[in-house]
Amino acid sequence: MKNERVFKMTFASVYPLYIQKAERKGRTKTEVDSVIFWLTGYDDAGLAMQRKNEVDLETFFANAPKINPNTSQIKGVVCGVRVEEIQDPIMQKIRWLDKLVDELAKGKSIEKILRS
Repeated sequence: MKNERVFKMTFASVYPLYIQKAERKGRTKTEVDSVIFWLTGYDDAGLAMQRKNEVDLETFFANAPKINPNTSQIKGVVCGVRVEEIQDPIMQKIRWLDKLVDELAKGKSIEKILRS
């Protein structure tokens, strides 16, 4: 199953890719971290621990302290799929994060990305 492969990717392997994507567009690691903190409830120490332990994406989201209640406001298309229509809860969370990083890389203000 295609999703299984994505779920088993380690967060530590995709995290630098998120940062690279943002930095290529003039954004910062701190902004990427802010987006991740907003979505998952992790803090600096929690995020570092998840990377150090090389948890897979499924575990990363399963262990998230608190998924933000405003995630229903994340709308749009990632990889040709509307994030609000994804049925699998883990895949939806992964795509939410992808969408937020995309918005960051496209120059959207951090306040709008965090639905403030």
